[in-house]
Amino acid sequence: MNPRNRTSLVLTELALSDLAEIRDYSTKEWGKKTAEKYLDDLEAGLQRMQGQPALLSSVPDLASHLRFYRVRQHLLVCDFRPGSIVVLTVIHGSMDIPSRLGEMQPTLAAEVAILHKQLDASTGKKTRSRDRRNN
Repeated sequence: MNPRNRTSLVLTELALSDLAEIRDYSTKEWGKKTAEKYLDDLEAGLQRMQGQPALLSSVPDLASHLRFYRVRQHLLVCDFRPGSIVVLTVIHGSMDIPSRLGEMQPTLAAEVAILHKQLDASTGKKTRSRDRRNN
């Protein structure tokens, strides 16, 4: 895949916090080596969906505007727009996902809008710069 065509990916503060909690919990329960392997798998999942956004699934009955990607026992919950993915949260599959999504909705909406705007601006700058170089 051409890196210039790669989808932009950013994680919200909540998603980063979720990953830190996963690391801490996994380290406590199963040890550092296992925790690192699990986080490596989550990182690989992020890279896969960034490189192939079509891997993101929609679940219309759950949240039609969101996209999901499973990595082992966790779901990466994303807001997807062509050219950019915002990872909203990382939820364990055993959680009450509809309730968790309902709780996070009001606070994340503004952050998502800001992040997409920043990604769009960043992508636009790169495109304009590339266009100038090609002329």
